Amino acid sequence: MTGTSDRRRVTSADVAREAKVSRATVSYVLNDSPHQKIPEATRRRVREAAARLGYAPSAAARLLRRGRSDIVLGLLPDWPIEHVLGRLVQQLTDALAQHELTFLVHSAAHPARPLREVWRALTPAAVLALDAFPVAEADAVRAAGIEVVMAVHDSVRSGRGSALVSEEPIGAEQARHLAHAHRRLGYAYPDLARLGGLARARLDGVREVCAELGLPAPDVRTVPVDQEGAVQAVKAWLAADPPVTGVCAFNDAAALAVLGALRSLGLRAPEDLAVIGVDDIPGAALAQPPLTTVVRDTDAIARGLARRIADALEGAQVSADPLLESLRVQVRVSA
Repeated sequence: MTGTSDRRRVTSADVAREAKVSRATVSYVLNDSPHQKIPEATRRRVREAAARLGYAPSAAARLLRRGRSDIVLGLLPDWPIEHVLGRLVQQLTDALAQHELTFLVHSAAHPARPLREVWRALTPAAVLALDAFPVAEADAVRAAGIEVVMAVHDSVRSGRGSALVSEEPIGAEQARHLAHAHRRLGYAYPDLARLGGLARARLDGVREVCAELGLPAPDVRTVPVDQEGAVQAVKAWLAADPPVTGVCAFNDAAALAVLGALRSLGLRAPEDLAVIGVDDIPGAALAQPPLTTVVRDTDAIARGLARRIADALEGAQVSADPLLESLRVQVRVSA
């Protein structure tokens, strides 16, 4: 027994016969072709016939019709694929689908297939990098005829393109929230070097607010997601002169590590040390105490990125400015 099927692929001709219309009418209806005066009853009959037969237009046919692929190649950096990144990938998939584009992701985590082999095999319509994109690679992609190359968290410095999502406002939002009651802030830096680009940008936001408000520069400590390392960071903050009384954490995972360290020392948040995270992961509300955190609208980010990609593919002028992003602080007990 083989893994192949004897079932013949359903074609537009089959749909036309089933619906008793021409193949051209099937094409006009299923492709939503403009300026075609086709009665609604006929359109409904064609769609019902296509659904009944399980008809799906071939990728090759779509490519010929559009003159390009419908694939957007998403390049994932070597980051932990956790709740927030997984949610963003799903939202990008949905948002790009609204523009009839297919989002495929490739992770840079070792030992992944080399990026150049991937985009050459797929010949995507566009490339969206969630982090840095090497200039030489971007030039090679464009030389192959893939004109739309965008980077979310870093600049594509050759030709068009710039960072599309800014991280500094997140750190600034954290610092402004704590600065109402705290005059010395700390920053819980992640212990994963590959997250350094995001962490530095968020830390810059904290530093800018501290300088603006006349506060000392934040006391930066690396906080591993383990009790011993987090305890050492908390002790150092409390022993500082003057002591740190509020901590901006890189993300909720780092914030939860700080809360755990406080409990192990017999201390409490926010009485002994206030803590604010980022992302509002599912466990944030269940923490002891419940974690105050900055919430970002990743769905709006996904829709904004999808719109810029679709506009660029249509040859429209696309802004190089960062996307406007709404942030809010989910206030709970920890800060």
